[in-house]
Amino acid sequence: MNRILAFAFSLLAFAGAAFAEQAVTSFKLDNGMQVVVIEDHRAPVVVHMVWYKVGAADEPPGKSGIAHFLEHLLFKGTDVLAPGELSDVVAANGGTDNAFTSWDYTGYFQRVAADRLELMMRMESDRMVNLRLTEGDVKTERDVILEERAQRTDSDPGALFGEQRRAAQYLNHPYGIPIIGWRQEASKLSLQDAMSFYKTFYAPNDAILVVAGDVQPDQVKALAKKYYGVIPANPDLPERARPQEPPQLAERRMTLSDEKIAQPYVIRTYLAPERDPGDQDKAAALMMLSELLGGNPATSVLGQKLQFEQKKALYASAFYNPLSTDDTTFGLVIVPAPGVTLTEAEAALDEAVQQFIAGGVDKVQFERIKMQLRASRIYGEDNVQSQAQKYGSALATGLTVQDVRDWPERLQAVTEEDVLTAAREVFNKDRAVTGWLTNPAAQEAVSQ
Repeated sequence: MNRILAFAFSLLAFAGAAFAEQAVTSFKLDNGMQVVVIEDHRAPVVVHMVWYKVGAADEPPGKSGIAHFLEHLLFKGTDVLAPGELSDVVAANGGTDNAFTSWDYTGYFQRVAADRLELMMRMESDRMVNLRLTEGDVKTERDVILEERAQRTDSDPGALFGEQRRAAQYLNHPYGIPIIGWRQEASKLSLQDAMSFYKTFYAPNDAILVVAGDVQPDQVKALAKKYYGVIPANPDLPERARPQEPPQLAERRMTLSDEKIAQPYVIRTYLAPERDPGDQDKAAALMMLSELLGGNPATSVLGQKLQFEQKKALYASAFYNPLSTDDTTFGLVIVPAPGVTLTEAEAALDEAVQQFIAGGVDKVQFERIKMQLRASRIYGEDNVQSQAQKYGSALATGLTVQDVRDWPERLQAVTEEDVLTAAREVFNKDRAVTGWLTNPAAQEAVSQ
């Protein structure tokens, strides 16, 4: 290890010691709700998050978009809160709030002064059970959803391309269904659909409470019991059993051509394993692989070779998201330089990957990336919201508190051979979707 890396590691070790006292406490309420408390007493701030272990991949057939739709509707009224009142109260108390939906979970959060925690719990627990909707609420919010889809997806060829590629990736698994829903289904979502989904999944035994900031575990436990602990569990909560993907036996390819595309590109995504409870080693190796291949364009394998040495790309990278309940994807992308066709760009990308596997991992680059990941973890601990997000997203996808604690060490334990083994396993075109996003002029040039 060179002196610069050694010095950097010593600085990170010193910085890491400053966060060593951060405590994470986890417990369950009698109704099955999991609670995680992350102590950080440096500022009188708290982040209060409720994560429901239900997302777009858990929707009933023909009701795509209902999870995201219900997320919007939860900002309507309850028995005691007027429509929009929760957000108004948060803002009046100097805080911020929002919500989000993924394929695997739906979450709601507020960031406020620590002495407002009880107020947040009172309001959030209220809308867990007392949501009141009218036909007018549903129609108004359904129109909002459809307009959101029109602006963000239907009028954006890049977004449509991504939606179509994902549908091609997952032929049977509901990960192939867009979170916002297919337009023809989202346009028919009803009050009955929303309330049925709400009464089924918005229950304490399907939820995780994460509280991070200037709090004490005993304080949080007392408040959680008072506000969430009195809510009955849903005894009929269905088991999370999703349709699984059949074995993919051949590469799938697609091309989307649109005159609005200013810069064509090639993207390929491979089915890949996710982080599993007690078994995160493959995911850790894939995470290191994505960083080596495409983490930083100036230093990564694909950036150096394709952008700077060969000058065949304006941009080249790799990406991987290990947080997923079921199989996720590992991706490669290349934006060709002027004068380089998509055919040539794809061939150059494939060649660069094969040369990497054949030539092995650069030791200096490998240690640098490990240092950068360690730094990122330490700096991330400086933000209570990112800490809450880290635990909430992991637990909502089936991991444990111990898995979250172990993840940084699993990354540091990855060897060069682990990375190469992961590369050989994941880069199988029979488990991939290759897509070209282009425009008519570029497409015509390719065909000539």
